Amino acid sequence: MRIAAPVQLTDADRTWLKKMAQSATAPRRLGERCRIVLLAAEGQRNEEIAAALGFSVMKVGRWRTRFAKAGRSGIERDEPGRGRKPTYPAEVRQMMVQKTTRSTPPGQTHWSRTTMAKAMDLSPSTVGRVWREHGLKPHLMRTFKVSNDPHFVEKLEDIVGLYLHAPEHAIVLCCDEKSQVQALDRTQPGLPLKKGRAGTMTHDYVRHGTTTLFAALNVADGKVIAQCQPRHRHQEWLKFLQQLDAQTPAERDLHLILDNYATHKHPKVKAWLAKHPRFHLHFTPTSASWLNMVERFFRDLTEKRLRRGVFHSVPHLVAALEEYLVHYNDEPTPFVWTAKASDILMKVKRARKKLRPKNTTC
Repeated sequence: MRIAAPVQLTDADRTWLKKMAQSATAPRRLGERCRIVLLAAEGQRNEEIAAALGFSVMKVGRWRTRFAKAGRSGIERDEPGRGRKPTYPAEVRQMMVQKTTRSTPPGQTHWSRTTMAKAMDLSPSTVGRVWREHGLKPHLMRTFKVSNDPHFVEKLEDIVGLYLHAPEHAIVLCCDEKSQVQALDRTQPGLPLKKGRAGTMTHDYVRHGTTTLFAALNVADGKVIAQCQPRHRHQEWLKFLQQLDAQTPAERDLHLILDNYATHKHPKVKAWLAKHPRFHLHFTPTSASWLNMVERFFRDLTEKRLRRGVFHSVPHLVAALEEYLVHYNDEPTPFVWTAKASDILMKVKRARKKLRPKNTTC
């Protein structure tokens, strides 16, 4: 008489198995296997599990044994060679991949399942299946910009060094302006969120003016010093610098990380900085604003307060921004920089190599 393999579960295994068995998004086959293992761990025999779940005894025994031998990995993946064999040969599938990556349909910028199916005389579902297997998503396009700053390396190492090893007894501030923040009002009231229906907002709007938010993110504690002004010239930047001077301890040096906007390098700004030697400016490389962590704060501000906001006037917008900042600074969460300068440089080098035009001979 054959004896079923005993199943022993750790707390982590049991939690994972229950999660997968109850998940609405996990593959159905994985959920079935998890239920088999959970019942096996309770000491039930294969015949009892098969009767309870409506499976064959052979199926129960197979997945019980595989979990007992290999753990989670034994039930997560099917054995090689199982499942339906591809209908179309490898040559046809490879031709589709090459066509997708190296050409475009006539008069269009990218392939869709329908256009590729028509060009290859296949079904759209077959096209979709092959694309998934090869990780191809022709409908998506991501933007990028590789910095061509001749001093990219020096600036990168300088800023990352401030993030990872800030000078002792100094404050590191990531500064920038979020310019032209619009006070957008909607033409009609929206409907509130309710069960079974998302909140609504009209697609059109009325502009009531703009403001510019000057912000300085403290790298150490995550707090933000901010100021709203109607414009973003060097005069407004000087006012913001004066605010930073007043709201930070006078005995500590300030290291400001900022972009190359002309306002930051105006002669009057340089003259003011010469009289305040505790201010040290560190400029990001051109086309590398992602190095400035205040951009991450601006993204959160847009998502959580501006994108769905309805503002009847500029003062209303300014009040909303100030309210958000008060609540944000009550419980600030500092952003942690984890990328090493060497890792970033390797990615930039690979990108430049890909972008470099190939040498051609006549």
